[in-house]
Amino acid sequence: MRKTGKLWPLLLLAAVAMQPMQAQETSEVRQPDIHGTVRGKYEYQPENGTGRFEVRNALFSLSGKVTPYTAYKAEIDISDEGAIKMRDAYVSFTPVKPFQFTIGLMRVPFTIDAHRSPHLQYFANRSFIAKQVGNVRDVGAKVGYRFNGEVPVQLEAGLYNGSGQTAQKDYWTKQLNFSTKAQVFLPQGFCLTLGVQKVHPATVSVYLYDAGVYYHSYHWHIEAEYLRKHYAHGAFGAVNAFDGFINYDHHLRKGMFRKVSFLARYDFMGDHNDGKLDEEGRLKLTDCKRHRLTGGVTLSLAKPFISDIRINYENYFYRRNAVAKVSEQDKIVIEFMTRF
Repeated sequence: MRKTGKLWPLLLLAAVAMQPMQAQETSEVRQPDIHGTVRGKYEYQPENGTGRFEVRNALFSLSGKVTPYTAYKAEIDISDEGAIKMRDAYVSFTPVKPFQFTIGLMRVPFTIDAHRSPHLQYFANRSFIAKQVGNVRDVGAKVGYRFNGEVPVQLEAGLYNGSGQTAQKDYWTKQLNFSTKAQVFLPQGFCLTLGVQKVHPATVSVYLYDAGVYYHSYHWHIEAEYLRKHYAHGAFGAVNAFDGFINYDHHLRKGMFRKVSFLARYDFMGDHNDGKLDEEGRLKLTDCKRHRLTGGVTLSLAKPFISDIRINYENYFYRRNAVAKVSEQDKIVIEFMTRF
């Protein structure tokens, strides 16, 4: 796996350099779309006077259609906090347009915020739901169907190994994970999202339930999401998590910047276990209960989510005697993001 991981960047660069083969004679078959996202940032923690530079992501992806019914996507991150990781590698089959079947490695259909690509994030750092509680990318298959009408509805459901991104070759299981997601696109820019997911990270099954709603307009994006994580047989206490934020866009007609966005977020998570066991084989605490307030400004140099400067301040609140992780403390974040 190590050797294969090191070859991914070379394979991707070779694919980019190659001239695309002639497409079939149909308007629905296009040449591959080549995209990338680079995020570089500086973080400073006033409490202990320490700071760091970091390349959070260096993503490259290829996607497109090879027939009117078959599409693909392959995406790798050559600097996911310094590590090389394959993020997406899947094939989609669309026999009729409302229906789609996808198989491979993908983000499982669940939650609002965890499903956002790095360039679509509103804040420099993800919410607790997107990072710790509801963050799942796995190998499997899903089906999707969209009901179009006055109130469109998008349904997705999938079955997954539970092996994660790397442990596929010798992984065999009798307990496939599942995940479902429903999106109801209401009038006036509102959207309601509901999801249910089951995972089996260690010796016990874990069930997650998610509900979220957002409002989006020319100037505003307002969003709230609640997630509850339940461990079977009382193996660990149930986890509650919440993410709510407001974003206001002020559009500019002249100058370097296209718009300035003002943001505020509150998110929360209870004591959390991510599937790790202690020496006695019990689920142990991996993330302490915390509250966080985040305020920020985003300066957009081009169209939204194409070239942004994100400036955030994060204020954490822990209970007394809680042990905070090194990177989960009050901080100032300045991030430069570009999407090409």
